[in-house]
Amino acid sequence: MPSNVNRGPRQIWAALIWSLKGLRAGWCVEASFRLEVILLVILFPIGLWLGDGALEKALLAGSLLPVPAAELLNSGIEALADKLWPEHNPIAGRVKDMGSAAVFLLMLNVLVIWIVILGARLS
Repeated sequence: MPSNVNRGPRQIWAALIWSLKGLRAGWCVEASFRLEVILLVILFPIGLWLGDGALEKALLAGSLLPVPAAELLNSGIEALADKLWPEHNPIAGRVKDMGSAAVFLLMLNVLVIWIVILGARLS
């Protein structure tokens, strides 16, 4: 790594600002992201409350965080694909479908974790 790259507080601050801009853009542009954030805000504390011990709390609450993160990545991929291929393109369609599938798999992961942990208490 070049020695002239400054990795001090200013760069950390700049990275934080860029991240906040990305979160704001996701909130303003993507309805799916807004819904996932609302569900996160509701379910995260419920997961902490329902979890029996640190591991269950971490699994129930922590499994929610990757979903909106993946949604942001998917939205970025979709925006880039739309910019590169404004006309219908099978590769762009496949890329967008795969990004959507990644979000879907993370949602399934949340369901499996919540069902396994909370379902065990019902049996």
